[in-house]
Amino acid sequence: MENTWKKNLVITSGRANQKLAQEIADYCGVKFTELEFTNFSDGDWKPKFPHTIRRETVVIVQPTNPTLEKGMGENLYELIVIADAAKRASAKEIIAVIPYFGGARQDRKDEPRVPITAKVNARMIEAAGISKVIAMDLHVDQIQGFFDIPVDHLFASRFFAPQIQKLDLPNLAVSSADVGGARRAESYAKYLNAPLIICYKSKFKGQIEKITPLGDVEDKNIVMLDDIIDSAKTITGAANILLEKGAASVTCFGSHGVMSGDAYEKIEKSGIAKFYLLDSIQPRKISPKIEIISSAPLFGDALKEHMTAGGSISKLFLWS
Repeated sequence: MENTWKKNLVITSGRANQKLAQEIADYCGVKFTELEFTNFSDGDWKPKFPHTIRRETVVIVQPTNPTLEKGMGENLYELIVIADAAKRASAKEIIAVIPYFGGARQDRKDEPRVPITAKVNARMIEAAGISKVIAMDLHVDQIQGFFDIPVDHLFASRFFAPQIQKLDLPNLAVSSADVGGARRAESYAKYLNAPLIICYKSKFKGQIEKITPLGDVEDKNIVMLDDIIDSAKTITGAANILLEKGAASVTCFGSHGVMSGDAYEKIEKSGIAKFYLLDSIQPRKISPKIEIISSAPLFGDALKEHMTAGGSISKLFLWS
């Protein structure tokens, strides 16, 4: 009886991170449903479900990160079109598992005449008929409020905190790459009973001028945390400064490996001992310094709780 929740569950994905989608399906014990894509000569395309999904719960796994090959909105548009196909095929409900929510850094008007892209993206997702979103480590918590549908916001701490404990680093300290990540780093520091270091980043005309560590760095084995690893300039710069100031080592953890431009090269040339990344975005390369941690168990457990009567995702959090 305990596995009855699997009977009406369909897990599929777009083309942004099919590997993660397959791992989530495997974790849930459900056969992965691969969509049939028809590609047209003008660049247009059409997805099709290979079998009936009438009265089923359809889960679409799709990070909405931009890529150089596809541009800003292609992965988001793919999610929306697949959701429309599911709605027109009479799915009971449509859940979007969005491991990385693209556009999240544009969450407010920080200067005149600019959009709030995160809000626009949320509206489009709702308009497609999606009834629930499951996301992980949103860049800012208030993005949940951009939606008028339920949002389960999961956290990478479920993986990172046990991994840090497993490393068993002596003289441990926790750091953020910049002031924006101070709250996240403080949560880890409290949980791990370790001192907190904040890296203050001063900028001029968008360029990093100086990174100043606030806290005791000398002889510390420092764990540095960030959510979005884009160009990797900030986190590698902060790590190198900490080492120059006397840190024994710096180990980094990132939730979303956007890894644009020469990010891989920056990490490999830095003094970072090891970099742990979740697979919310499918990695472009393999690097000896980077270890990928699968987020499939966390999303799989969240889906199980959703499909189980009286289920709750509260048990998936290490702290609140």
